Amino acid sequence: MAAPLRIAQIGSNHGHARGKWEALRSNPDVDAVALVEPAAADSVLSDPSIVAVAIETRNHQSLSAAAQAIVAGKHLWYDKPAGDDFHAFARLVEEAKRRSLYVQMGYMFRYSPGFMRVAELAHSGALGDVFAIRAHMSTNVNLAERTEQSRHRGGILYDLGGHMLDQIVWLLGRPERVLTVLRNDHTPELPTYSDNTVTVLEFACALVTLEIAAMEATPTARRFEVFGTGGSALLEPFDPARRILREAGGVEELPEVSRQALYERELVAFVSALRGERPPDRSLEHELLVQETLLRVTHAAD
Repeated sequence: MAAPLRIAQIGSNHGHARGKWEALRSNPDVDAVALVEPAAADSVLSDPSIVAVAIETRNHQSLSAAAQAIVAGKHLWYDKPAGDDFHAFARLVEEAKRRSLYVQMGYMFRYSPGFMRVAELAHSGALGDVFAIRAHMSTNVNLAERTEQSRHRGGILYDLGGHMLDQIVWLLGRPERVLTVLRNDHTPELPTYSDNTVTVLEFACALVTLEIAAMEATPTARRFEVFGTGGSALLEPFDPARRILREAGGVEELPEVSRQALYERELVAFVSALRGERPPDRSLEHELLVQETLLRVTHAAD
């Protein structure tokens, strides 16, 4: 039986940090070595027995922390999004390739039975040609969190948009054009913060709309809808996903999977890829495309 992989976590202030640390601690194939803040990361990065790190800092700190970890020879379980500087992230990916290191971004809905089933239906041709997607992933965050998010152009869209873009480009590839409306409708204390956003992405034969706001009443009505010439697949809600409504196939009930279980499934995939037991679920080129698209839709790309 293979020895557990020694993995540390850098940062505790990302929204997923607690869940990721619990996943590391509970996985029998992982020795969760330490949780350290960025200022104390040298002890982790200089330890050759630690093969990988989870990056769970605030978003404005994450790209720097991740780059230092790659230089130190660590694989990355890197929580989203990958900073504000696309060229710096691209350099990180190239350095990871040069050093034969693996980078897995923290988009946990990849491991949701609902999203996995929708992708299966779309990629198999069961829906015909996909001509439209509608994604709605709003939330309700307090002023302190909005203040933190206001560091980044796009506000709430920057913070959450990568989750949906990860799914959208997995189905359709790189959008030809994007158009985003960024509004501040209910956060007068932060006039530059975007709390109400809509994006339209144009593909060769499809249109996609993405809606994300920061003040939706709970429980939020998160939906992901894929429309094709041969049928439709609707996840409503998707967090957690309970069922898929299909135009031609009726209702497919899904096993309900908690958010914590999604983090745990992410980690299983990460460990399996590091051990060579299965290929990565997403390529580094896909991770780059998601980040590029996020920065395009938030008007942060140069």
